[in-house]
Amino acid sequence: VQLVESGGGLAQPGGSLRLSCAASGFDFSQYTMSWHRQGPGKERELVARIGSFGVATNHADSVRGRFTISRANAKNTVYLQMNNLKFDDTAVYYCSAGAKWNTYDYWGQGTQVTVSS
Repeated sequence: VQLVESGGGLAQPGGSLRLSCAASGFDFSQYTMSWHRQGPGKERELVARIGSFGVATNHADSVRGRFTISRANAKNTVYLQMNNLKFDDTAVYYCSAGAKWNTYDYWGQGTQVTVSS
């Protein structure tokens, strides 16, 4: 099983980034996919998740209206579009796959997002 995140980097406040997570080694279309983040000195937190069909989604209050999770089952890829970035969005962002809505069975290595002026 592999989950490989990409798309992180440096952005200015108010800017945008799009994260991608390429999955392999399991039946991607049957899994709930989620994004989590861990900022400096903070615990890891759930940012957003999306059901296997791409219909059901859930976003944390801190990112709702700014971030959007989506998936392309034909490409075994999940995305996180991040708009209007804020300093507090600085974190390592992790992709996760779960057999159920609230499980996180597989994890990627993470990609760094830094919001700085």
